Amino acid sequence: MSEVVVVIGAGGIGAAIARRHGIGKTVLLADCNPATLDAAVEALREASYVVEARSTDVTSRASLRSLADHATGLGAVVAVVNAAGLSPNMAPPGRILAVDLYGAALIFEEFERVVAAGGAGLVVSSMAGHMLPLPAEQEKALAYAPTDDLPSLPFLRAITSSGDAYMVAKRANILRAQAAAMTWGDRGARVNSISPGIVSTPLAQHEFKSESGPIYRAFLDASSAKRMAPPDEIALAASYLLGPESAFINGSDLLIDGGVIAAMRAGRLPSPA
Repeated sequence: MSEVVVVIGAGGIGAAIARRHGIGKTVLLADCNPATLDAAVEALREASYVVEARSTDVTSRASLRSLADHATGLGAVVAVVNAAGLSPNMAPPGRILAVDLYGAALIFEEFERVVAAGGAGLVVSSMAGHMLPLPAEQEKALAYAPTDDLPSLPFLRAITSSGDAYMVAKRANILRAQAAAMTWGDRGARVNSISPGIVSTPLAQHEFKSESGPIYRAFLDASSAKRMAPPDEIALAASYLLGPESAFINGSDLLIDGGVIAAMRAGRLPSPA
């Protein structure tokens, strides 16, 4: 039986993870943007990967359930990657929460049904998930509230800033992965998250050209790495967490930010809080 790697979000980081972890497997790519999806599929097929594509809306349970069911028809689902997301300058707060928070929770839930024993899930969070401290009761709600109740949580409905929505959503990714590690673990599978810093993708270039550009440049200047990461560098870490070498790692988050959060905590950068 073929082993299947599902990658949701076919942009820079998602495509890089598919290249790195999809060798010798069937890669099922999903995205809501036809142009992005087609380009990623074509590039992988030209490199001799076995690839299938599905248009998918991560805010729709029915769409994700269809994707999960399709994946099981291709073989054993050994890896599920959620690289879908919107940045603060791409959408209003409600849409960011719908895609980056609610959509991620739906993916954990729908793919828990189909992941193979020994398989692994990974959500691409962000260093932003380490920037905004939240009260303990809010963190508990983000981790354990029933998925369909998340959009109606009062403190989420009160968010009016896209930046705040993004930070809370990415914090929720980390917390939700830790919570899902228990239920996925009951199936013999694992879930982790990664929190990249500034990665050289079209999304990052969009941010640099926005009004937030000076903030991003300050992040790079204050970090020890003083550079962006190429997507393939993030994919190296992702593939490790998805593979057998990391079998003892479950419910963890790996911060891959070149030292931005360290600089923030050292007082070299202002904290959003």
